[in-house]
Amino acid sequence: MTAKSSSPIPPVNNQFTTTTHIIIMKVLTINGSPNHSGCISRALQELEKTLVECGIEVERIDIGKKDIRGCIACNFCREHGHCVFNDIVNEVAPKFAEADALVVGTPTYYAGSNGQVLSFLDRLFYSTSGQFDKTMKVGAAVISSRRAGSTSALDEINKYFTICSMPIASSTYWNEVHGFTAEDVEKDLEGLQTMRNLARNISFMVKAFKAQAQKEGIPKQERGIYTSFYG
Repeated sequence: MTAKSSSPIPPVNNQFTTTTHIIIMKVLTINGSPNHSGCISRALQELEKTLVECGIEVERIDIGKKDIRGCIACNFCREHGHCVFNDIVNEVAPKFAEADALVVGTPTYYAGSNGQVLSFLDRLFYSTSGQFDKTMKVGAAVISSRRAGSTSALDEINKYFTICSMPIASSTYWNEVHGFTAEDVEKDLEGLQTMRNLARNISFMVKAFKAQAQKEGIPKQERGIYTSFYG
């Protein structure tokens, strides 16, 4: 599979070899902005380019203009293995299962994430919770804002990862860029630097986790105990 993105990325070897296995590493990036060539796209482009330079396969999916409704708690997915609404969520689910890391990009709306992104993540994470184990898949949020509100959006996205034993990748600053347009982001040199460092950290984590998983497997997760004060 070749690297995919909304911007050209040079192909590189995305494999390394252990004593018994050839390991292919994949990162799935989600652009939650309805502006497919805006601030989030520019931030992700910087991250994706660096990931590929590090030997990681990348695929980007734009969801910002998709018609994505929220979860209706019908539990159809528990019986059938996929969401009752057959849309972009069901298309992305198998890609998420195969990926070693998930990067979610969102613009800041009223000091929070894009509603499209939250509906997408609610249904993606819930409908796949019984389908594949997310333990040790790396998670990262990428946020854009004109001025403020970005850190609360960052925290919002990170909560999806931390309930699923997904380690969060950080950088040398919070994972964000500033500006009103992609051209503004070009001037945010520290923000672009943050994206490059984030990509290198994701690459390191994915490679380290893959190598360790080959030796010992992923950590065992205890399940089945739920806090309840009514039973």
